[in-house]
This record gives sequence, structure tokens and C-alpha cells, in this order.
Amino acid sequence: MTRHAQSERLLLCDELERLGPDAPTLCEGWDTRDLAAHLVIREGRPDLAIGSFVPFFAGRLEREQRSMARDDYPALVARIRAGAPWWNPMSLGKIDELANLVEYFVHHEDIRRAQPGWTPRDLPEGLQEALWDSLRRMSRLLFRSAPTGVVLIAEGRGRHAAKAPGAHGTVVVRGLAAELVLFAYGRGRQATVELEGADEDVRLLREARLAL
Repeated sequence: MTRHAQSERLLLCDELERLGPDAPTLCEGWDTRDLAAHLVIREGRPDLAIGSFVPFFAGRLEREQRSMARDDYPALVARIRAGAPWWNPMSLGKIDELANLVEYFVHHEDIRRAQPGWTPRDLPEGLQEALWDSLRRMSRLLFRSAPTGVVLIAEGRGRHAAKAPGAHGTVVVRGLAAELVLFAYGRGRQATVELEGADEDVRLLREARLAL
């Protein structure tokens, strides 16, 4: 099995090392040291990571992440590069691919696209296909609160209805699979996609994706 998640992990670590701890990212309020701390906590500190889902624990997560971000930066990056601890199911190849492909791809682009003069990568077809598969699995959850219906069309890969229309019409979102993933995860300003639909529907969906 091709390990796209592992490849994105290693490329992200290369970028973290190249840019250092104080480079900007697309994650609001985070520089590269904050993003590194987030990734270490996500895989290695489930007692803290629960704060991402349970508001009661969010304050503790934020405090500990800030503290970890001030730690030895090269050591943080080394922990990410090493992968999940043995006791974490994400250390297994198939689970790593399911749980981490989009996480590491999106955060890799969060670093790249926050830098001046960035250019899109020419991604392998296998990675584009894997990202499209992941997006289709997650699309109904990702677009559940979208103000319009959403149909995704990935260049060369087909179409997928992510959300049925309600009070508003449907917007068609076209682009490469990787760009659709970035749009779905709230990176609308940097994602290279085309939106088709009634002007008001397009405006509502675009603003919703920017607000994530």
C-alpha cells in the first residue's frame, strides 16, 4: 500500500525544519512552532487532544500547547517525523493513511501557502486519487453546515454530491482533488477552485468556507 500520509508527514517535517519555528502558517494565530506542538499533541497526548472536541477541556489543551510550543523546536519536529507512538492505533499503516493523510496534507499546505511566492505542487496522480477518496468519505460531515447545496467536481475524477440544497440553491465547486480538499477544510482564500451557481449562493458558500 502506498503511504501517502507518511510522505506528507516527512515533507511537512522538511518544511518545518527549513523554515524554523517562527514562520507564519494559514492557521490563524499559529506560527510553525504552534503547528508542530499541535501535531505532537494530536498523536502523542490524547489526554490533551480531547480538548479539540470537548469544550470543557479546551482551556487545558490551549495552555499545554502554548507551553509545548516553547520547547525545543527540533525535538518537536523529530517527534512528528518519528510518527505516532506504538500504543496509538495511528502507528499502523492502514490507520495512519485513513486518519492522517488529509491532516498532514492540509497542514503541509498551511505552511507552504503562507510563505511569500509559494507555487502549487505538481502532485502525483495517486495522491490526488487518495485525497478525492478521503474527501468523498468526509464530505457530508465537512459541509453539513454549508448554507447551500454543494456538488464537488474533481478534474478527471468525477462528481460527488456533498450536501443537498435547502433554503438556498446548489453551488458546484470545481478543481483538482487537492484544491477541493483545501476548500472543504476552510482554506478558501488559497484553494484554486471555481464556484458555479447563483451569485448569492456562491457568496454565501465562499464566506462560509472562509469563516472556518
